[in-house]
Amino acid sequence: MQKWKDGVLANSLAKFQERKSQYLTDAGRTIERLYTPIEIQDQNYVRDIGFPGKFPYTRGVYTTMYRGRLWTMRQYAGFGSAEQTNQRFKYLLDQGQSGLSVAFDFPTQIGLDCDQPLALGEVGKVGVSVSTLKEMELLFSGISLEKITTSMTINAPAAVLLAMYVAIAQEQGLSITSLGGTVQNDILKEYVARGMYIYPPEQSMRLVTDILEYCGKHMPRWNTISVSGYHIREAGATSVQEVAFTLANGIAYVEAAIDRGLDVDNFARRISFFFACHNNFLEEIAKFRAARRLWAGIMRDRFQAKNPSSWQLRFHTQTSGVALTAQQPQNNIVRVALQALAAVLGGTQSLHTNSFDEAYALPSQKAATIALRTQQIIGHESGVTSTVDPLGGSYCIEALTKQIEEDSTHYIEEIDRQGGAVKAIVKGYMQKEITESAYRFQKSVEEKNSIIVGVNQFIGGQETPIEILKVNPSVEKKAVQRLNRVKNERSNQKVKNALENLHSAAESESTNLMQPILKAVQSYATIGEICNILRETYGEHRPSTIF
Repeated sequence: MQKWKDGVLANSLAKFQERKSQYLTDAGRTIERLYTPIEIQDQNYVRDIGFPGKFPYTRGVYTTMYRGRLWTMRQYAGFGSAEQTNQRFKYLLDQGQSGLSVAFDFPTQIGLDCDQPLALGEVGKVGVSVSTLKEMELLFSGISLEKITTSMTINAPAAVLLAMYVAIAQEQGLSITSLGGTVQNDILKEYVARGMYIYPPEQSMRLVTDILEYCGKHMPRWNTISVSGYHIREAGATSVQEVAFTLANGIAYVEAAIDRGLDVDNFARRISFFFACHNNFLEEIAKFRAARRLWAGIMRDRFQAKNPSSWQLRFHTQTSGVALTAQQPQNNIVRVALQALAAVLGGTQSLHTNSFDEAYALPSQKAATIALRTQQIIGHESGVTSTVDPLGGSYCIEALTKQIEEDSTHYIEEIDRQGGAVKAIVKGYMQKEITESAYRFQKSVEEKNSIIVGVNQFIGGQETPIEILKVNPSVEKKAVQRLNRVKNERSNQKVKNALENLHSAAESESTNLMQPILKAVQSYATIGEICNILRETYGEHRPSTIF
């Protein structure tokens, strides 16, 4: 190595200088000019890398990975009314999508009915509006829940939306034991990165654990929580912070469930994860491999889980929304393809590819189709699915994997010193770290140390106009009219009884709230009425200033 540096490399640099004096990962680590066996000489293949389907799962959680079956192609969809979203669902399923992923609008995400003052102007805008079971019935009209898996991106009112899904299955005559899918149910990242919380952290953790307990008893195929690094990364975190903060939150959920008295091997295998995939191709692949290895060690050694399936980090990936640019939007097709390929090479179990027009609005049908076709081309034409972990053993990939693992471990240890994820969040530790990372990245873009094609470099050229999806303002009016009809047609005495029962259950520290919420949903109580009962009992969270 030294002979190469002193000879061939020195002669080359004397004639041609490199483009930069230093190359860095997104997390700020130096990228070496050349990776050799020296960088991984202290790694043991069996211990650190191993084989797919075996601890530490660096090379994948399943033995044959995509040779056995491709990842679930799950395009995130939801806008306007339940009827409009239902049409989009059916279109995507007809185009070869293998699972549904539901986006809810902001009022639904924070437990507000569509007729409440704070919902004005937001109904159906960034997702589908769901105020009662009636909207869920329309949302899944003509779709058999036993033939699909469904992911619902909902957190603070996750118990309410899951109860609605259960009610729909029962209306279809299905046993809920057959239902497959995921409810995001990751409230901690809302305090860190998104802000879509309702109740204080401690009370929210009770609701999260109620879902884990309920599904463990009644819905064995259901993923009870999708611990989300996606929103943490999109808020400005580095790849290392994404892994560390996500796994720290996962640790908090496992601890809460164990404190409830649940057996770790009965619930751990139904915990899934959700990561972003950004533009730094090699770093992103290494990130996924490092996260798998870390979680396997945490579950086996820290929590003494005995079942190997409890050690497996299974994850959904979404390509990066913040990486999409309004400038030269068709460039986003290329960005998404590279991010999707990195996710596949990193071993994802499920994938959503963003549409090129999402810097402007929700995806148009044309853009959503291109995004889905991107996955299908990778899966069926690229050849990368023919072998398991094709980049495993690369000096660069293995070195980056180890770096991310080590740096993430340091963060997790610091969060442990602060008393765990919940206390670190209350102190504002994670929020502050992410904000500082976001500032450093923005400064790098402004100083052109980071090049964003079409934004701070290669700006010339005529813009190609694109058609974007626009949600008709009449959606809100019709949603309110439907809500009023439901209130007029339902038995208000049944609603009153169900809400009183929920209030009593919420005041009890030992009652699981899923069954009372299910009864309230089936009586056509609204999401606002149900969440208001819990607001009255638990209060609302008011974040402290961290700067």
